Amino acid sequence: MKYFIYARKSTDSEERQVLSIEAQLAELKEFAAKEKLEIVASLCEAKTAKEPGRTVFGEMLDRIEKGEAQGILAWHPDRLARNSIDGGRIIYLLDTGKLKDLKFPTFWFDNTPQGKFMLNIAFGQSKYYIDNLSENIKRGHRAKLRKGIWPSFAPLGYLNNHKTKGIDIDPEKAPLIRKAFELYATGEYTLKAIAKILKDAGLRSYKGKVLSVSCVQRMLKNPFYYGVFRFNGKMYDGSHEPIISKKLFDAVQQVMNNRGKRKRKRKHNFAFSGLMRCGNCGCMITAEIQKGHIYYRCTKKKQKCNEKYLREEKLVEQLKAIIQKVSLPDEWAEKMLAEIEKEKEQAKQETKSLVQNLLDQKAAIEKKMDRLLDLYIEGKGIEPEEYQAKKQKLLNEKLEIQQKIKDFEQAGNNWLEPMKEMILASSQAKILLSQSDNSQIRTFLKNIGSNFILKGKKFHFEGKIGWRALLNSPQNTNWRRGRDSNPRCRF
Repeated sequence: MKYFIYARKSTDSEERQVLSIEAQLAELKEFAAKEKLEIVASLCEAKTAKEPGRTVFGEMLDRIEKGEAQGILAWHPDRLARNSIDGGRIIYLLDTGKLKDLKFPTFWFDNTPQGKFMLNIAFGQSKYYIDNLSENIKRGHRAKLRKGIWPSFAPLGYLNNHKTKGIDIDPEKAPLIRKAFELYATGEYTLKAIAKILKDAGLRSYKGKVLSVSCVQRMLKNPFYYGVFRFNGKMYDGSHEPIISKKLFDAVQQVMNNRGKRKRKRKHNFAFSGLMRCGNCGCMITAEIQKGHIYYRCTKKKQKCNEKYLREEKLVEQLKAIIQKVSLPDEWAEKMLAEIEKEKEQAKQETKSLVQNLLDQKAAIEKKMDRLLDLYIEGKGIEPEEYQAKKQKLLNEKLEIQQKIKDFEQAGNNWLEPMKEMILASSQAKILLSQSDNSQIRTFLKNIGSNFILKGKKFHFEGKIGWRALLNSPQNTNWRRGRDSNPRCRF
């Protein structure tokens, strides 16, 4: 009688204790030599037997039906079948006589009614094991989901804590991921550029591979990073610490959506085109080349406009005057930082009552979510789609409040680092004045102000908080965290 050796190993976690394919083959060949069995071929397969559709297994049974062999040698019946269809096909081949014998080093089988009965029991036990294991895994997932714990492998930037069974922030990778969100939200970087920055920074996947552009896109669209996650089509409030705020996440999604829109290609890349609006009619200021010089003018798309052309050299003179005004003497740095530290402590005291109010709002939303869940469980007229929609709305409100609480609690700490960056930028303004890079001037202006207007050949804008005091008066030694007498100061 001729036999096929069949060895199978699934990659699933429930089969970690099963012998490897190489070990199975070694044992089966030794068993075949001992029993003096004629082996036609050794067939191997790395695929689960939970469901039908194994290619090698199917080809082996087809060859048996053609008469190439009459028996199968395997390590255990569960290597042949863990589902009723494959198990039934084995039994049917035994009933029809095309398959005459099965041999296992770990299981007794005799081709008799009693033997086939015992084989059926072995197949049934294998299927029960898989079904029961699957149910236990699902039960474990439900328990984790109720606690807001992601029940699978942690996304990049997080680590699975095997002791607490929770998700912890990866202290090395999380800052890089936060930086990726921040850079993309500016709209100045493409996905390809972000991927290159992460590559140069040394960020790799868990398998040590460089992140592809599509991987970066998936990462930037993953709500897990701001504290929620979707599992099996449902949204859950995660218990893990967010890496970014929901506000930053929404800003990234907006940039990504806008990037998908087709844009008209520009023939020229003018440094200040699209930066300003006309102070007379509100249209955008565009640029064009006339007689070898660049001029900025109103697009006049809404109505006739009398705003005159402004030559780029004249515009740059005005912009450099503004940069000169915010250039900060080096000796001011220590005094300013000392003042910031005092205000940081004062801000903490001022925000206590605001934080308590937000905590009350959060508690009220949590009660609404509990009532909504009770109505859904009791089946009181709420469909699954309606429940998910209302739950998502309440969850978003809760997350927004949590972010506000976090912002208020850290208000004092949040001022220090931006101020340091601003002081550094002010000291570097002198370097910018000596250069002729108009694109750098544009970037600097967007950092210190907004709402840029061109009116009467004069450049105007609103200074951002922190920069207003410098823009008002470079000699103001009480420059304190942007507390200006005119909160919407224009220049």
